[in-house]
Amino acid sequence: MKREILISKWLDDDLNDQELEAFKTLEDYDDLVKLNQGLQAFKVDDYNTSKELDTVLNTIKSSKKQSTHWFKPLMRVAAILAVCFSLYYYTTTLDTTITTEFAQKTTIELPDASSVSLNAKSLLTFNKKDWKHNRKVELDGEAFFKVAKGSSFKVKTKTGLVTVYGTQFNVKQWDDYFEVICYEGLVGVTYNSQETKLNPGDSFLIIDGKIIAKEKENRTQPSWLNNESTFKSTPYKTVIAEFERQYGVHITLLNIDSNQLFTGSFAHDNMDVAIKAITLPLRVTYSKTNNTIILKRE
Repeated sequence: MKREILISKWLDDDLNDQELEAFKTLEDYDDLVKLNQGLQAFKVDDYNTSKELDTVLNTIKSSKKQSTHWFKPLMRVAAILAVCFSLYYYTTTLDTTITTEFAQKTTIELPDASSVSLNAKSLLTFNKKDWKHNRKVELDGEAFFKVAKGSSFKVKTKTGLVTVYGTQFNVKQWDDYFEVICYEGLVGVTYNSQETKLNPGDSFLIIDGKIIAKEKENRTQPSWLNNESTFKSTPYKTVIAEFERQYGVHITLLNIDSNQLFTGSFAHDNMDVAIKAITLPLRVTYSKTNNTIILKRE
């Protein structure tokens, strides 16, 4: 049965049980009931069913048009606001990530004008937008920090947390090696929930999970800034790993104890000279094929 006929019979209170059930399934059933209840408050001498039906239908159509008129623009505004909020949240939480490849170094400036020099195959992450509230950088690799006067921030690594009190210092973080050297000012190193304060020349070193005591550092900055890697009583495997990072090669050891200690250095600008620098002191021979180097002890 057509919708208009059901409504007309409903207004005349002339619906049978089957028609009443059909009338209740109309999508605007609730609106019709509410409008009819409102009309009951008015007493009319002559009740014209057709006229009242037209009034009810026109009222419903008008109500839907008005609803659509303000609802669609509101949804557009809400959508725009949602996009703007998403963009703002994304840009304010987006981190800045600096990476270096094999044999590559770079220097960047932090938002407080502090400078950071990254050694080869290293990664530094920080949030520029949130720097005033969250002065923290994350480091995987090696970096030398020259902190602007009056500034302070934290350096987070996998092994320990370095708290900066306005200074110059170097942080080296690899899988089995963690070292912090203070060159100027004061540095706090937190390891296993305990903080150690470092003054100029002091070092904090962990190799294979063990804290290693070191002599005072006499240099004013790390040697790698001058394209040279220097080692003192350092496990040979650490020396080899650094050589691989600086020259982008793969080194295989044959009949060599990778934990034996090495003291010496190698340059970053001449591989042939560098490989001799790390093999001759230990009486180790080497062979080179493309990017693969084999070190062997007879």
